[in-house]
Amino acid sequence: MPATPAWPPASTPRLFVDEPLGLERAPIIDGSAAHYLLHVMRAKTGDPLLLFDNRSGEWLGSIAATQKRTLTVRIECQTRPIERVPDLWLCFAPVKKARLDWIIEKATELGIARLQPVITERTIVERVRRERIEAQIIEACEQCGRTALPELADPVKLPQLLMDWPEERALLFADEAGGIPLAGANAPAPAAILTGPEGGFTDQEREALLALRAVRRIALGPRILRAETAAIAATGIWMATHGDWDAEGRSG
Repeated sequence: MPATPAWPPASTPRLFVDEPLGLERAPIIDGSAAHYLLHVMRAKTGDPLLLFDNRSGEWLGSIAATQKRTLTVRIECQTRPIERVPDLWLCFAPVKKARLDWIIEKATELGIARLQPVITERTIVERVRRERIEAQIIEACEQCGRTALPELADPVKLPQLLMDWPEERALLFADEAGGIPLAGANAPAPAAILTGPEGGFTDQEREALLALRAVRRIALGPRILRAETAAIAATGIWMATHGDWDAEGRSG
């Protein structure tokens, strides 16, 4: 007897929809997503779609109707509730466009809860295009299966970040001058990682950071890492130590 095919198929497109989803809803897909489905994927009435809304989780639907530039979806059932990710922030100095895209994509895939751009004295890129970052976040969530988008905070200068820092949240300061290995820092959630710009932190910034009670100075190995490598390496180490990478899916 032949096996029953998996449903929905692994190739089912997965999209973020910025509206509440539910059994009584009939969301309309338009814009670039509709163009991709209709003219690249050649989607047709009856084809399955997976949708998530950053509110209620993930839902299975099917295409109920197609127009030239839009398609209407019939919601059939919920496949997963909204996820709970570990309470880890990534505070990072913005870098040049392609490398910034990489930070956003990989940090989202790894399960970061909040992305916080930080302007330091040596930050070269001070203007951050929020719409571009939001698009990167959505695309990464669609690809990796997240049901909740990481929060994107507005850029803040380092002195203001430190002035407003919540005392209960450990701030893991990735210092190129050295520190304790991150794996041994014993900093479970709530926590945050701070990585610097391409030129590193100044002496004055380092002094201000080390004066903050919540700061723990960490090292990321014996080699000099690019800013984007440091951000993702630190996130991966923390997730493996305190995050949700264990077999039971436990969050930090």
